[in-house]
Amino acid sequence: MFETVPEVVLQIDIEQSLEDTIDDVIAFLPRLIGALIILIIGWILGRVLGGIVERLVDAVELDRLVLDTPLGRALGGTERAVSHAFGLITRWFVYALAILAAVDILAISTLSEWINDAVSYLPAFVAGLLILVLGFVVADFIGDIIVRTGTSIRSMYREWVATAVQVFLYFVVVVIALDTMGIDVEILFVFARALVWGLAAAIAIAIGIAFGLGGQDYVENNIGRWTREGKSEVRSSGNVDDRDLGTDGGTDADDRQSD
Repeated sequence: MFETVPEVVLQIDIEQSLEDTIDDVIAFLPRLIGALIILIIGWILGRVLGGIVERLVDAVELDRLVLDTPLGRALGGTERAVSHAFGLITRWFVYALAILAAVDILAISTLSEWINDAVSYLPAFVAGLLILVLGFVVADFIGDIIVRTGTSIRSMYREWVATAVQVFLYFVVVVIALDTMGIDVEILFVFARALVWGLAAAIAIAIGIAFGLGGQDYVENNIGRWTREGKSEVRSSGNVDDRDLGTDGGTDADDRQSD
């Protein structure tokens, strides 16, 4: 009928554990509610700010400038690919900040450190993406200038030179963007040296061919005139020699008659 001492101790331990669990849950509830509120606010702000950034990028017509570049095609080739990408990055940046704040409130140290590293990396990623977008736009602009102003080179060779310059600039932009993002690009530098030498050789060959074909056309267009001028000079020289010979013969005859 009577409970033994171990049973009493076990019952006390169970009751104490339940009380501690309830106390922990009650103490955790305010933090959980605060974290949920922060997540909701972050979700709302992320969508609002992402929409604002997307509209701003679309207003400056960055999509149109990037549409014909390799980056625009990689993003889907749609008219709002770039603006949507920047809006999406803005949303997730705000979401990540909200998640980081919520995790700090919940006091989850491991998850907090991981999210903190991810959030601290986002500015470098955004800066690299900006360099990539603007660099591709500038590379295409320079290529268009070469095509439009290279009047002394045939149309086909202008396209070749413009494409070579664009590819080189694309490569430089990608290397700078990846380096800004914190990605090791040492192997790309090695490849860049080989690319520069190859590009220089290609440009030299293209210029040599262009000048060679241009000189060929020049010779073809002027060979007839040069031939006619040469024949005229030969005839003129022959007439001059005949006149000189006639003059000399007359002088000798006069000398003999006088003698």
